[in-house]
Amino acid sequence: MFASLPSNLQVLIIYNPAAGQSSNFKNTLDRVANLWRDHGWQVQIAATTAPGDATIKAQTAAQAGYNAVIAVGGDGTVNEVMNGLVGTSTALGTLPLGTVNIWAREMGLSMDLLKAAESLAKSELTKIDVGMAGSRYFLLMAGIGFDAAVTASVSSVDKKRLGAIAYLKQAIQLAWNFRGVRLKLRIDGKRVRGKILMVVIGNSQLYGGVVKFTAHATIDDGLLDVCVIKGQGMLSAPRRLISIFARHYNRDPLVQYYQARQIEIRGKRGKSLPVQVDGDYLGQTPMSFRVVPNSLWIMVPPNADRSLWQAARG
Repeated sequence: MFASLPSNLQVLIIYNPAAGQSSNFKNTLDRVANLWRDHGWQVQIAATTAPGDATIKAQTAAQAGYNAVIAVGGDGTVNEVMNGLVGTSTALGTLPLGTVNIWAREMGLSMDLLKAAESLAKSELTKIDVGMAGSRYFLLMAGIGFDAAVTASVSSVDKKRLGAIAYLKQAIQLAWNFRGVRLKLRIDGKRVRGKILMVVIGNSQLYGGVVKFTAHATIDDGLLDVCVIKGQGMLSAPRRLISIFARHYNRDPLVQYYQARQIEIRGKRGKSLPVQVDGDYLGQTPMSFRVVPNSLWIMVPPNADRSLWQAARG
């Protein structure tokens, strides 16, 4: 169910000064704020000062009765903000200013801040599911294995200097020596075993801006989609990617696809794999993952990918 925006929307913009590669975006943010004020919105702007600060600022805004908090930055900033909004009546919006900006792309937003702001001004409101990895919420996905190893090893300097190329560079370097790890998965109680290269637990569809590992995911079905990629090493990964691009998940014996409410991942004999959520390194397995249904209000611009909603799938 979608609802209209209140006419006198009270909005807090939270931005990450370190995000992306733009050096002059504060002036643009002021123009964004004035554009929304022309729509009758009450707009405040706050900068983050440290990791986790966006979560605290979002929580404080929700407690103060703000209608929406706009995360300006990459998907890590969006994740921090949404962690302060889950379970409240305050909606999440985003303006893209990061490395990949997956959520902004899912929402059909332009990478130009002013154009994206114009789209957000025409938004509707709705509630969606989120995922939880350990004690942290995620909006997009949790990645376990190779992608998390890449995420953990990319420096903030390289991210700012090279953007998405920093991840590709690091992936090539790690791929030669990365090996599958014997893990035990429980997916809604079903046992899955084998040498695991990577698991993607998706609340939404788009991954890395180009691939849909969890192409069947919807953000309002009370489920997480799980793509399990098995193998001895990353040299077999291109074949697995072909299966995923073609969405032939369960036709490839080394690619398995599930939908579930709860997933547990543990290593055999103390082995573990790294975990990332929404593009930020979180920790190591063992870890539990679950869906938190109907728990986050979001702003939905007109060009958002409607296949993210169950009703649009028919």
